[in-house]
Amino acid sequence: MFRLSPLASFPLRFSAYALSLLGLIVSLIGLTSADADWGWGVLVFGLLTALGTYDVCQRGRTVSRNYPILAHLRYNLESFGPEIRQYFIQSDTEEVPFSREQRRLIYQRAKNVSDKRPFGSLHHMRHPGYEWMSPSLAPAHIDPSSLRLTVGAERAKPYSASVFNISAMSFGALSANAISALNDGACEGGFYHDTGEGAISPYHRRGGDLVWEIGSGYFGCRNEAGDFDPERFRENARDNAVRMIEIKLSQGAKPGHGGILPGAKVTEEIASTRGVPPGRDVISPAAHTAFTTPRELIDFIVRLRELAGDKPVGIKLAIGHPWEWFAIVKAMLDTGEHPDFVVVDGGEGGTGAAPLEFINRLGMPLDEALLLVHNTLVGAGLRDRVCLAAAGKLVNAFDIARAMALGADWCNAARGFMFALGCIQARSCHTDRCPSGVATQDTLRGSRLDVPTKAHRVASFHANTVAALAEMLGAAGLHHSSELGPEHISHRLTRHEVKSFAELHDFLTPGELLVGGAERHPVFRDYWESASADSFAPPEALAKLRDSKLY
Repeated sequence: MFRLSPLASFPLRFSAYALSLLGLIVSLIGLTSADADWGWGVLVFGLLTALGTYDVCQRGRTVSRNYPILAHLRYNLESFGPEIRQYFIQSDTEEVPFSREQRRLIYQRAKNVSDKRPFGSLHHMRHPGYEWMSPSLAPAHIDPSSLRLTVGAERAKPYSASVFNISAMSFGALSANAISALNDGACEGGFYHDTGEGAISPYHRRGGDLVWEIGSGYFGCRNEAGDFDPERFRENARDNAVRMIEIKLSQGAKPGHGGILPGAKVTEEIASTRGVPPGRDVISPAAHTAFTTPRELIDFIVRLRELAGDKPVGIKLAIGHPWEWFAIVKAMLDTGEHPDFVVVDGGEGGTGAAPLEFINRLGMPLDEALLLVHNTLVGAGLRDRVCLAAAGKLVNAFDIARAMALGADWCNAARGFMFALGCIQARSCHTDRCPSGVATQDTLRGSRLDVPTKAHRVASFHANTVAALAEMLGAAGLHHSSELGPEHISHRLTRHEVKSFAELHDFLTPGELLVGGAERHPVFRDYWESASADSFAPPEALAKLRDSKLY
């Protein structure tokens, strides 16, 4: 039987290691000739040989043991693979999570440069899923500054909100300079800046209107035990900059999941802002402790409103079990009280880092969630008293118009305004190594973000986006965003079938749920009657199934 010589059968995968050893030996021999240049060979091949030896001896990575030295080429290529795909391979319209076309549009509007495109659309208009807005032969003119609405009209201190605002992003998640630029931009542009659940930092107090978000950690209004402190809340809520209060029940990025801020990130400044000890892990519970039932939630809303001096108070949530949302609405009906606004955060939410399963598979997408909330409020006869906002991957005028056609009064954006600050979608927000100084607490990285420049870009992005929305609405023959309805947006089902949102979706009529109209709507038929204002628990029939797989 023919056999290869030991040299010929030497595995090629060890060739880099073997060549490094050979190079080191030759360099050592050359160095003995008193030629100092051989020292470079000793250094380079010595380091490679040391690396190869480590690869062969270690036991954690099988690939490195089988391919010493060469495996590191693979690991390095893999490490910047996402950047290669994002900048050189992906098409202009591939949204993963935001397309090059979307990012470019935001950058151009933020910089006040032309956002026009030549030669037609890059989108496949004949493909299922394509959507468009219907224009009118009698177009109207809309002043972009008129695209505002009053939130909390029943309150002593109602708020006139823009139709497009900065969604919740905390100091801690974002750098001090990023928060400062967002707040300055909101002040310049006349729209609001949501604080996120990390409390009101000094960088939020630069003149911009604030929506103070209260999460389960009660940062900025908590006692030493981590429970709600009414006096601390009153002190901050009555600040003139705070225009509305938002209770965060859950968020689209990680619904049902409490946050953890590692102790290493809890600097003296962040600790002071949040009202926690410095240097210790800060844990946001998954659930609130100030209330445990829908009725108690409504009581908490009323209490916060009184403490805040009768400012609008609302809730933010990512929709999950429909009976839990129905229970909140039933509590509104039973008590005669209601939040002034509801912010629906779709499962597309994403500024907060979260486990992959939460990002991909947990939480109702915005379309379905927004429709459910809007329909419930309409059917319960509450829609004219409760304003509705939408958040979840909304960055351009059509995104906003589309959400409004599904029931939203206004829209919030987080990542869109991050792009306006200079975010490049490096997707390293959770590593503290954000290359653009936006999502980091590294003071050196964050300090490179120029606040005056970026603040103006934030204001410009908002102004140009709202102006584009005004033009779209005017082209549809409308005079205000409040006139936009589901009949104005069309959706292609197949190559030969198109339906408007009004035909595609089932909408309830005002008060329909109060007169037994739930029977013709499956989700309301199944869960509306069994939902209770006194509990978030599932209907009895579903609760029994949790102990059995006998479906």
